[in-house]
Amino acid sequence: MSSPSRPAPIDTLAPDVARGIEVVAFDVDDTLTTHGVLSREAYDALWSLHDAGLALVAATGRPYGWADVWARLWPIDCAVAENGACWVWREGGGVRKGYAAPAENRTAQQATLVRISEDVLASVPSAKLAQDQPMRATDLAFDIGETQRLPRADVEAIEAIMHAHGARTLVSSVHVHAFFGEHHKGTGILAAYEDRHGRRLDPSRVLFLGDSPNDAGAFATFDASVGVANVASALSRLPVAPRWITSREAGLGFAEATTLLLARRRVR
Repeated sequence: MSSPSRPAPIDTLAPDVARGIEVVAFDVDDTLTTHGVLSREAYDALWSLHDAGLALVAATGRPYGWADVWARLWPIDCAVAENGACWVWREGGGVRKGYAAPAENRTAQQATLVRISEDVLASVPSAKLAQDQPMRATDLAFDIGETQRLPRADVEAIEAIMHAHGARTLVSSVHVHAFFGEHHKGTGILAAYEDRHGRRLDPSRVLFLGDSPNDAGAFATFDASVGVANVASALSRLPVAPRWITSREAGLGFAEATTLLLARRRVR
């Protein structure tokens, strides 16, 4: 795969593009957060976007159980989990949820994911299930960069076993995932918004921020896409590069991009 062209600096974001944005969607790990921590700068940026009247959608490879909490506590419209497989939004005193696949499909897929897990753990000595695996509804995740750092050869060995079972795979900054279906973060964001609001979302009205290969589907879906600076290490593995890149990494890059977005929206 040839490397995509390098994104333009975020300060080239034009005011007319910024004014056309209605929804800000974003990855969480190492895009909103920094080494697993939600900084004051990034959290303040969320509230600034919310107060400006923009809808916010978190889109993560993390499990449904985490997304449920974010939907309840953060100033967001909805949270998309497990790389687009499921989503949740706050409604009244509780939450509602949706899935990309029907229940009967998910039941059959879970049985295969159990077999994949057994094969990986038996075949790759360094393999370890993600600590948040018990909270997942649709996929299987192994820890490759959260509590341990696996060499690329081990990640590829895990992916090979997943592929042998017919599963698709995605790699984030912390996990390698096995799942079934054609969904990704881009499709999940669009489906979640439609489920939540009962109307289709125009992709041209979305600004997406991400940092890793499992954000590729969203980078391809939304032309207004931003990579925080640490995306540079993943560019060679991305079929589509983000349109812009920040000068700062992770949560500080998120704050940089969204502060600029709001400033450019005020330019007439």
